[in-house]
Amino acid sequence: MSRRGSQVWYNGKILPVDEARISLFTHGLHYGTGAFEGIRAYKQKSGGGAVFRLREHMQRFIESAKIMGFTAPYDLDTLVRAATEVCKANGFEECYIRPILFIADGPLGVNPGNTPPIDVAILTWEWGSYLGDKGIEEGAKLCISSYVRPHVNSSMTKGKISGQYVNSVLAKREALAHGYDEALLLDPEGYLTEGSGENLFMIRNGRVKTTPLNSILNGITRSTVLEYFERKGIPVEAARFTRDEIYCADEVFMTGTAAEITPIQSIDRRIIGAGKPGPLTREVQGWYQSVVHGDDIPAWAQAWLTRI
Repeated sequence: MSRRGSQVWYNGKILPVDEARISLFTHGLHYGTGAFEGIRAYKQKSGGGAVFRLREHMQRFIESAKIMGFTAPYDLDTLVRAATEVCKANGFEECYIRPILFIADGPLGVNPGNTPPIDVAILTWEWGSYLGDKGIEEGAKLCISSYVRPHVNSSMTKGKISGQYVNSVLAKREALAHGYDEALLLDPEGYLTEGSGENLFMIRNGRVKTTPLNSILNGITRSTVLEYFERKGIPVEAARFTRDEIYCADEVFMTGTAAEITPIQSIDRRIIGAGKPGPLTREVQGWYQSVVHGDDIPAWAQAWLTRI
């Protein structure tokens, strides 16, 4: 079990975990009416810790509440400051940070009302490689899930909304039960979208492709990688593609705050490329780790790090 922070930020205060309690009548517990983020802090080469792209994550957090039709009770600057405060309170220089907001104790019908009470908490814990160190080094094994990503008018795909992640939970559990590391989900028309919690890139015949934003979460790590490719002069095509195309890719990798840059060894037991991380994947992996740890970070990326 990873070490968890003993202190949390809850509705504007730093509290011991045991004192941060919610009611069993919490609407978000019954209906999934909440939003969350996943953020990482890293030890810096120069000493201390820094949170990677904290403002962008907190902005998406606020927007997730707006997508649900509610207003986050704290502004961007307050949430950014709260995240660093709770890291300090727990003595973490490197950790995973989980902001979560949810409709609290109020009416328990499906409709919580126009101005429901909203609670906000920020938790921290130590967390290693999401798909394991072996996945990072050798590549993860994926399968195409039998579960489908909801249509864009069935769920709000641009928000990290709590209840929507049941789809990801089912896909992930199915993949693990069949001996895979992770699932890939198709859209209702049969095109690839993303993993249970990661965005998708592939390289074939020297061309880089990523799935378009129409049915996926706009990942912060995804946008970081796109920025790298743009500055390197490497064109990236955001286009729909099918499972038979990705089977024949030279390289595939996934991106996410938890997964970071994870190479893919196989999909549905079809070996991808040479069956090991390809050269462009390794290049992106190395650059990403350098940036998040503040090691020779370019001037244009320095604003991505918020010191703890």
